[in-house]
Amino acid sequence: MRLTLRVWRQRNAGADGALSTYEIDGISPDMSFLEMLDTLNEELILSGGDPVAFDHDCREGICGACSLVINGAAHGPERTTTCQLHMRSFRDGDTIDIEPWRAAAFPVVKDLVVDRSAFDRIIQAGGYITAPTGAAPEAHATPVPKPDADSAFEHAECIGCGACVAACPNGAAMLFTSAKVNHLNVLPQGAPERGTRVLDMVAQMDEEGFGGCTLAGECATACPKGIPLFSITAMNREFLRAARKGR
Repeated sequence: MRLTLRVWRQRNAGADGALSTYEIDGISPDMSFLEMLDTLNEELILSGGDPVAFDHDCREGICGACSLVINGAAHGPERTTTCQLHMRSFRDGDTIDIEPWRAAAFPVVKDLVVDRSAFDRIIQAGGYITAPTGAAPEAHATPVPKPDADSAFEHAECIGCGACVAACPNGAAMLFTSAKVNHLNVLPQGAPERGTRVLDMVAQMDEEGFGGCTLAGECATACPKGIPLFSITAMNREFLRAARKGR
């Protein structure tokens, strides 16, 4: 495949950025999108150019690091992570625009890499449970009803990639935050911090500068792990309950 790539290049958060055009040939349809970028970088290095900076780690759709906007869509045309997107999703001769996440809370580090430490601070605000130190408790010491366990597992699938923020017209982080809140709040082990968790995590989310949620639904559509939109409404109910009780 022969492709035209228009890649966002930006030295740092304080510098101006722009799309740079590259022609690339010999791309196999079986390559992943990141392998295609590896090929581009090899050519740039051999020609004495500056390789394109992009984030990646596991390349197995687990870590959520591969955050790219491809042709205007978070993670590209398929509902998957960028590392699991293959070049067979494109056609020979295509022009592909590649950009970083666009959100005030995700400043550009360089080129396609953004700083998503705002997500870490949201989790630090309440994404934990109180547990006594010492030996691990028996696995069945605290029974968990299956519907609650299923709900917890569903929300725990969130990998924190940030596609929800990138897809949201407001740059909101409600889907991410609600997944982390609901994951623990539905479990009996999460009960001690149930009220403080939702209040503190939402307060931290607002402090980070994410936009307000208007339930546009783009976040759930873009989520590669299928976190449902009703996760947000569930968190809103928890928030109102905790606010009325004063934590």
